[in-house]
Amino acid sequence: MTEMRVVQKNIEVGGRIMTLETGRVARQAGGSVLVRYGDTVVLVTATMNPKIREGLDFFPLTVDYEERLYAVGKIPGGFIKREGRPSEKAVLSGRLIDRPIRPLFPKGMRNEVQVIATVLSVDQDNAPEIAAMIGASAALHISEIPFQGPIGGVIVGRVDGELVYNPTVAQAEKSDLHLVVAGTADAVMMVEAGAREVPEAEVLRAIAFGHAKAREIVEAIEQFRQEALEQGLARPKIEPVLVVASAEVEEAVLPGALEKMREAVQHCIDQRLDKKSRELYLDGVKEELVQQFLEQFPEQEGDIRSAVDTAEKKIVREFIFKHGIRIDGRSLTEVRPIRIEVGFLPRTHGSGLFTRGQTQILSVVTLGTVSEEQILDGLGIEESKRFMHHYNFPPYSTGETRPMRSPGRREIGHGALAERALEPVIPPEESFPYTIRIVSEALESNGSTSMGSVCGSTLALMDAGVPIKAPVAGAAMGLIKEGDQFAILTDIQGIEDHLGDMDFKVAGTKQGITALQMDIKVAGVTPAILEKALQQAHDARMHIMGKMLEVISEPRQDLSRYAPRMINMTIDPDKIRDVIGPGGKTIKKIIDETGVEIDIEDDGRIFIAAVDPEAGQKARRIIEGITRDVVTGEIYNGKVTRVTDFGCFVEIIPGVMGLPGKEGLVHISQLAHHRVAKVEDVVKEGDEILVKAIGYDNQGRLKLSRKEAVPPEPGEEAPRSKPAEGKAADGRRPRAPRPARKMQ
Repeated sequence: MTEMRVVQKNIEVGGRIMTLETGRVARQAGGSVLVRYGDTVVLVTATMNPKIREGLDFFPLTVDYEERLYAVGKIPGGFIKREGRPSEKAVLSGRLIDRPIRPLFPKGMRNEVQVIATVLSVDQDNAPEIAAMIGASAALHISEIPFQGPIGGVIVGRVDGELVYNPTVAQAEKSDLHLVVAGTADAVMMVEAGAREVPEAEVLRAIAFGHAKAREIVEAIEQFRQEALEQGLARPKIEPVLVVASAEVEEAVLPGALEKMREAVQHCIDQRLDKKSRELYLDGVKEELVQQFLEQFPEQEGDIRSAVDTAEKKIVREFIFKHGIRIDGRSLTEVRPIRIEVGFLPRTHGSGLFTRGQTQILSVVTLGTVSEEQILDGLGIEESKRFMHHYNFPPYSTGETRPMRSPGRREIGHGALAERALEPVIPPEESFPYTIRIVSEALESNGSTSMGSVCGSTLALMDAGVPIKAPVAGAAMGLIKEGDQFAILTDIQGIEDHLGDMDFKVAGTKQGITALQMDIKVAGVTPAILEKALQQAHDARMHIMGKMLEVISEPRQDLSRYAPRMINMTIDPDKIRDVIGPGGKTIKKIIDETGVEIDIEDDGRIFIAAVDPEAGQKARRIIEGITRDVVTGEIYNGKVTRVTDFGCFVEIIPGVMGLPGKEGLVHISQLAHHRVAKVEDVVKEGDEILVKAIGYDNQGRLKLSRKEAVPPEPGEEAPRSKPAEGKAADGRRPRAPRPARKMQ
């Protein structure tokens, strides 16, 4: 058995040490790195298939982020008791790693590459997703895989105006910014953020702050690889077999294709063709070109098509750089035409239809009780959430057909981005005790459906009467970069996303940014590009928001008549058992009789949800009756429910719906000011009488007095009777005097 060799490298991030280690575990993987960050431990492996699958026309990279609930000492819920499909957080974390590394593989590479990050232990102060991102970069870098990295990544928070790296849980609670920055030593590769209306200038400062630390991490990974090479634990990089178009075919096809595509793009601009018309026209032109050169190169159709696609890309970008005009005729900063409707659906709680060009989103709000919040079964400290945004992308939105399956990574990612953009303006539970779910349906798609979802959701929230802090709008910026020259495109459409170099989505209010996400296809962007993109995004956001506010300027004052009305009340926590009743009998009875929904919190807060306001008030009165305290010394109107030899039982707070009320005993001695020989002489069952609460007996039973609640009638108070013959005044028979004790 060979001697185990281990290489470790320590990196200081956020005042804590992150350790990269290789050589101890998973040694058969192409690259294996165990990352320790505090008590967070993540194993990241990178493996490449040396053989290329036949017929692949794309780079098959997969990044899997595997959560293990044992990492936080949990056993999975459900019957099977093992981890199932990835959680939403796991999907988003996988995307977070994928996006900055994908552009750093050689163009034309077709070998399958798989990166797997397995979370083994979690310390909540040290984010496992950042450990996984750095581990993925290091694992790829020490492997034989031709990765043009490494990258570094950090989370940047802003606490009391000060920027911090990888904030702890306590810092994150105070932070108004959660910004993930990843980059190489030279440029930023990926940005993703959620913020509480942070100004653009502050976001730029935070990106630069994060990239500075990313550079340090890149340098440490370079040193880690060098040490691993010296110990034989890193592998030399291989030269991949790249799928590239034939130079001969390209030289023959490109000149004529460029001229033909230039005419075709000019036609699209002049005619202002819509998406489908433009696609049909351009596809026809490209097919003519393919058929034209197939006679010359009959066995190389794929190379011909590649050359034609290259011509299309060059010409579309040429019009932008040379003429400042886009394929749909817009200028670089122009937003597509906008149409807005609210209250689009009659029976939902709120709806908004947002159309921008040929991107159309229908967003629908549903309000529910606090018990309907989403329960989270993951590795984070958050156990539930009351605001959810879900995004659907059906195939008809692009005029296509495909199987309808459960949400994929794209749907989950777009839904989470819009949710992040809207969450800062959602009212707190204390002032608006509802669970809020928004569903955004992409009815038409021609670029930036995620930002359309932000706009549509804001409209739906205001239509539903949700008192949001401020309206939110969003737009996507594109990039065309040639050498040191670049152009930023406002409100990109599908073809510009496909043929461009960046998709930079920015959402926010008038005050500042609430969410942003940047994906790029080139090897990084500079601060100048980011600054110009943020400025154009701000201008676009203000333009779009102005259109939205023309239709609905503020949240409606009243909720939809189909939405539940929420009634809040607070009771003594000790009274919760009285409201619930044995086996839940009491609360079930209330719900059945009134048709409301009732949620009871452990601290005594009760939320009554009712579409019919009167039903809600009825339920409230019932609960008030059940939990109302009887105050000693107070006088109550009561009803005699039972008569016994020793007194009568009186219900002073009546029950409802067959439920018992508050009942106490009036002892026979407390019935009247005179001596009562028989209870029925004073009261009978069913009589209504005044009584005074005089306390509780040793068993906690309520004691009542009629005598102390009503004044004596004239002559009612009996005079003191004379002592009976042979008895003392106190009723005792007198004793005979004892004889004197004799003295001895």
